[in-house]
Amino acid sequence: MADAHVKNPPPAIDGNALVSMCLSRAGIDRMFGVVGIPVTSLANRAQALGVRFIAFHNEQSAGYAASAYGYLTARPGVLLTVSGPGCVHGLAGLSNAAANAWPMILISGSSDQSLTGRGDFQELDQIAAVKPFSKFSAKATDITEIPKSVFSVVDWAVAGRPGGTYLDLPTDVLHQTIDESEAERLIAEALKSRDKALIEKPRIDNSKIKKAVELLRSAQRPLIVFGKGAAYAKSENELTKLVESTGIPILPTPMGKGLISDKHELAATAARSLAIGKCDVALVVGARLNWLLHFGEPPKWSKDVKFIIVDVCEEEIELRKPFLGILGDATEVVGMIHKEIKDDPFCLGKTHPWVEAVRNKGKDNVAKMEVQLSKVVVPFNFLTPMKIIRDAILGVGSPAPVVVSEGANTMDVGRSVLVQTEPRTRLDAGTWGTMGVGLGYCIAAAVASPDRLVVAVEGDSGFGFSAMEVETLVRYQLPVVVIVFNNGGVYGGDRRNPDEITGPYKDDPAPTSFVPGAAYHVLIEAFGGKGYLAGTPDELKSALAESFSARKPAVINVTIDPYAGAESGRLQHKN
Repeated sequence: MADAHVKNPPPAIDGNALVSMCLSRAGIDRMFGVVGIPVTSLANRAQALGVRFIAFHNEQSAGYAASAYGYLTARPGVLLTVSGPGCVHGLAGLSNAAANAWPMILISGSSDQSLTGRGDFQELDQIAAVKPFSKFSAKATDITEIPKSVFSVVDWAVAGRPGGTYLDLPTDVLHQTIDESEAERLIAEALKSRDKALIEKPRIDNSKIKKAVELLRSAQRPLIVFGKGAAYAKSENELTKLVESTGIPILPTPMGKGLISDKHELAATAARSLAIGKCDVALVVGARLNWLLHFGEPPKWSKDVKFIIVDVCEEEIELRKPFLGILGDATEVVGMIHKEIKDDPFCLGKTHPWVEAVRNKGKDNVAKMEVQLSKVVVPFNFLTPMKIIRDAILGVGSPAPVVVSEGANTMDVGRSVLVQTEPRTRLDAGTWGTMGVGLGYCIAAAVASPDRLVVAVEGDSGFGFSAMEVETLVRYQLPVVVIVFNNGGVYGGDRRNPDEITGPYKDDPAPTSFVPGAAYHVLIEAFGGKGYLAGTPDELKSALAESFSARKPAVINVTIDPYAGAESGRLQHKN
């Protein structure tokens, strides 16, 4: 007879469960990815512990979702992939996070350590593969290393300038086990030894705050430029106070739009060339002087402009060599500048010549654009449907929809026409000009902000990169409406000159063309979503009204004249 007093052994915790426990303790609540050998159990364990797992068809789209989720929430977005090719596919998202300075963690399974170098299933030196795009990489070579590795990649992702980190989990480590008390001891130890200096914000030099205020006060034509770094830092309240107390015109970068409403009377977006060409002091907050801001150089900028750059990254300040660089968190620095000014206030006032010049030029340009927008062109050009979409989005009110925009002409026209009134409501190709981000960004936005409608305005080429993820929209019943500008290809079908249509394959379709009249709206219907075809203003208005009201997954296929728009959008000179 068995001894009734024999105690059952304590429950064993394997590597999958331990990783999941650590992610949960680190505050990770969402994970995106594609499961398979050896990480399926990890996804299941994480979900059981309250980490919502959003399963995709392709690691590339899942990675873009993870990067955007990091931006929208200011917490690391997590991408889970299988080993080898899965990790390589995940590099798209990791590199996008690195380029945009968004916190993201790529977690990949890897082959059995005892078989390294012998051609194991999906074997790859993944630490080497991620190196160009990862701020910090950790490989847990034993189950006991998992807690420290997890907390390290989480902390490094948000440290300083945010970016991508990588966690490598060998198959054999995921299958190792320890008892529950040992797991808790390792987690407690790792939590205690976290590097607090990593997540501390830099100390701000108060003398530089005073100098910045002096420069702004003495400027004849000051300008405040802010970008997605300020949006990430949630600087909208401090920026609004500073702008409204000083009367200085503002210029957001494309993804900075909405931090202060595009409708604000000091918004200089419609007078961008004048604003950057004539300003004498530019306070640049959370934006880099890269190609999007013409590198801060003539002829777009005055050769005499004095830049005050506010950034969390010392290397960025050193690279740009501004007149004054302030290292620090955007929200804190702007708050300190405002406080310093409040003690001795100044305000340009509505009749200040600079404010008047910017306002008048903006009004003039808006009026010219509205004349173009008022023309109803059928078959559709880009402007006619974009105006209808703009009005429908504004009609939603608050909370405003998140707009996801990609494509050449579609994104360029959308940047000029669509209006952002609330922070972090525009996601586009970003610093890297990445195509294929659309559906991943939509899913990230819907998961990060479940109270908001998400509206994608995509070119047909941009949509094609991730179109299969419409099934993911339907599976999770996300409130996403995807509007596809269908002009038959990249830039609009066959744009070749006659002398280019020659040779043995002259009868092949042009490299830029797709199947004419492609029925993209039918794709989502295959999975139970709603599709619409719109070729007239009434059809588009009806589709938008119905889909926005339903807040269910939908695709609106908008037929665009294939000869509308330009090659490469506004970057034609580079093609």
